[in-house]
Amino acid sequence: MNAGTFDDAGVYRLTPELALVQTVDFFTPIVDDPKSFGRIAIANALSDVYAMGGRPINALNILCYPMEALGHEVLHEILAGANEKYTEAKCALLGGHSVTDTELKFGAAVTGLVHPDRIWTNAGAKAGDALVLSKRLGTGILTTALKARKLSEADAAPVVAQMEQLNAGGVAAAEGKTIHAATDITGYALAGHGAGMAEASGVTLVIRTSQVPIFAEAEKFAAKGQKTRGDVSNRAWLGPKYRTAPGVRKPLEDILFDPQTSGGMLFSLPAAQADALVADLKKNGFAASAVIGEVREKSGHLVEFID
Repeated sequence: MNAGTFDDAGVYRLTPELALVQTVDFFTPIVDDPKSFGRIAIANALSDVYAMGGRPINALNILCYPMEALGHEVLHEILAGANEKYTEAKCALLGGHSVTDTELKFGAAVTGLVHPDRIWTNAGAKAGDALVLSKRLGTGILTTALKARKLSEADAAPVVAQMEQLNAGGVAAAEGKTIHAATDITGYALAGHGAGMAEASGVTLVIRTSQVPIFAEAEKFAAKGQKTRGDVSNRAWLGPKYRTAPGVRKPLEDILFDPQTSGGMLFSLPAAQADALVADLKKNGFAASAVIGEVREKSGHLVEFID
């Protein structure tokens, strides 16, 4: 694999017909419920394998845990939630490593399999392609609001459910389609991961912001100035490499820079196949999936946001 493309995982060819996909991810809790945190952490870790078109086969848990502060019961719940996702993904947990720490952190190192000729990277988007996104945006803004007790547990339930959702259904929905490029949307937000795809592919992505699926509550909070630290760093990282056209709502632009946890997948594929991909994503439980833009010849910006 080309390390310069900043793909979601590393790929190591074993034979002409078999390659390993390997990744690691862990983070601090973004929800209070320990079992839900376990589900989200593992769904997020598995996602990088799916984003390469692979199938996870085994994993090693990574845990930093304040035992004296939280005790065995919370730990049991975290691991129980994690095991639910491993079972759903048919991914074997082989073990892991834990250390005592003052701050809880949890995730996994994951190994998957993929055929070397069917690896998805972010480097193949072609001018004329359509862009399809499988999940709503806004989880960073809303989980920040949840932590600040500005969003109720009930209102946060759809956000939590989406973060717990595996991206395995995205891989299944793409079967039979010509996927030129793919990535999952996580910490660098749609803006950053889209820019990575554009740069690796030598093209410009044009995002039609009015078509991007979002959580409505996220735009309301963004309009009140609710952001994450990742918003600032993502904008700084992109600098002059993006352009926002007049008419784009400012809160909506903020959501495009919002870091996501266990976010959806962004696909670049022939425009003629886009509607079929969306239809199959919806059949697989991605009800908000949509065509959100197109790929154009390289311009002065990596990503352009239009109304």
